[in-house]
Amino acid sequence: MTAPDDIRALLRAHLPNPASQWNLGTFGAIAEFMRDLNEPVELTDKTHLLAATTARGGIGFRNLTGVTPFASESATGLSWNHRIALCLPEKACAMNRRIVLTELGPDGDALREQDREGILFDMGLDTLQVDICIRTCAPGLIAALRAACGRPLFEAGNTAMAAIVAAGPHRVFITRFGRCEVYQPIPPADGKSPEGPHTHVLPKLMRSGRTHAATEPVPAGLVPCAHLVPAHPVKDAMGRPTPFDATAQKQFQDLLMRYGDAELVRLKQSVLAAVAAGATPSAVGAPQDRFARHALRATLRQLAASGGAMPGLPAWIAAHDERWADGAGAEDAGADDAADAYGHAS
Repeated sequence: MTAPDDIRALLRAHLPNPASQWNLGTFGAIAEFMRDLNEPVELTDKTHLLAATTARGGIGFRNLTGVTPFASESATGLSWNHRIALCLPEKACAMNRRIVLTELGPDGDALREQDREGILFDMGLDTLQVDICIRTCAPGLIAALRAACGRPLFEAGNTAMAAIVAAGPHRVFITRFGRCEVYQPIPPADGKSPEGPHTHVLPKLMRSGRTHAATEPVPAGLVPCAHLVPAHPVKDAMGRPTPFDATAQKQFQDLLMRYGDAELVRLKQSVLAAVAAGATPSAVGAPQDRFARHALRATLRQLAASGGAMPGLPAWIAAHDERWADGAGAEDAGADDAADAYGHAS
């Protein structure tokens, strides 16, 4: 278990950095926080709260006791994703798991003082590690929601969801140690999520009962409640390609060494050493484990993106990442990629 002070230091290092993104929630239901390079931000660094808020949303963390950071990488499309999951033990992560729309009263824990008189409603989506709520001061919406309290939100004939979408209240996702708030409007069902902070609530994915994407190798017994997504070496926050950033690559590899799975890190080091030595692809056997395959493919893609002189690299890619070599994408592209680790940039 990582000491709370170490985790606070990790969060302190990334909250001021606009290149770092955050999300909080469960598989199929997430709130994401990000900000533009020059966007005004209020940073809070107090004993009881570490937070970053803008006019569009915010992320905040409170008691970090028991939280375990876990770093991982996975191949996706023709690139790779990386993230640090902030996990709790399965027995300690559970929230209220309400199954009907429920009024909770004024939101005294709101990240911004001006929002603390807003009325918080739990949407009743019965998710393990997160309470998915909305917050509003609008009398009309409050009345509509109070009339629907005690009923499942998606029950036939329940008009509460239509009222929520029309009004676009704040969305507030709450876990045992933090919360993410989104102040931007809710897009229509056929609309596109706005740039910047936004939420996804996808009932089809939520019905799977999974707590995280299948491509994320979270250790047994832990449940990811939030994620930190540091700057990526080859794409920006919107997933658009960028020139290879060696500094961003090194920074995440340092985090991977500290917080990643020891076996996957050893595999990565073995591959890097073998390629650098000019060894043939047979120097590393084809991994049978899904997560090891992802780690190997991510490693080879990082080497290719770095642009270094490695004559034997194409043979390694052909042997261990055939779909990437053919331009078809990785094995797990598709449903898992679309919601990879809660909607990380891809």
